[in-house]
Amino acid sequence: MGSVTITRLDEVPGVLELVLGRPEAHNALSTDHARQLVAAVEEIAADPKVRAVVLSSSAPRSFCVGADLKERNDIDDDGLRTQRVVFRAMFTGLLELPVPTIAAVHGHALGGGLELALSCDLIVAEETAVVGLPEVSVGVIPGGGGTQLLTRRLGWSRAADLIFTARRFDGAEAYRLGLADRLVPAGSARSEALSLAATIAGHSPVGVRNAKRAMRQGFDAPLAAGLDIEDAAWRATAFSGDRKEGVAAFNQKRRPDWPGE
Repeated sequence: MGSVTITRLDEVPGVLELVLGRPEAHNALSTDHARQLVAAVEEIAADPKVRAVVLSSSAPRSFCVGADLKERNDIDDDGLRTQRVVFRAMFTGLLELPVPTIAAVHGHALGGGLELALSCDLIVAEETAVVGLPEVSVGVIPGGGGTQLLTRRLGWSRAADLIFTARRFDGAEAYRLGLADRLVPAGSARSEALSLAATIAGHSPVGVRNAKRAMRQGFDAPLAAGLDIEDAAWRATAFSGDRKEGVAAFNQKRRPDWPGE
């Protein structure tokens, strides 16, 4: 059995920590563990008070080592098809959360584990992390968004190198390539990710959500269409209570008390 928990940080309102908690298996993604992640992500998505999410791990030596191949060894083709539906819902749900998401990566983040991180908006990686997409070495391909998300982050040739060779590399190289957004010493990914989430949570929740929506929806659109998406998101923000409070707080030289409406 897996365990996924949602931790609400009282000292930082609006920040949630989504914790992968199957340490005995290095957070290998079983069907049950994936279902728990789907349920947790759905709960977060429905909460209007959430401002930022940190995806972390309670396993001492791993973020997530990917699909549970021991379980896969015992399921037939029909079971694999059933699991595929659950896994797609897990990755898609995380990718489509309306608030910023930050992966705090330590230890091994391989296959589906790295794809969980890639499904987040930002990745904080420790120097000693070990990451990679080794799927072709076990007869499959990255199926949690890896072929698409890694290519968008790194470009075709770098993504092809990493996917075709199935090689593993450390956090420092991940940062150099642009896979990780912040590189931190061993033992500090979680604290750095929470600090980053707290900074984000201090800004207008309406503004942040609409900025993410405009960026996600406009990323692959032609420029003219992207600018229309941005305009719609701007209007949704500019005529909100957050915009009025932000301007008032600036002029009164005080911290904003965002209504978040």
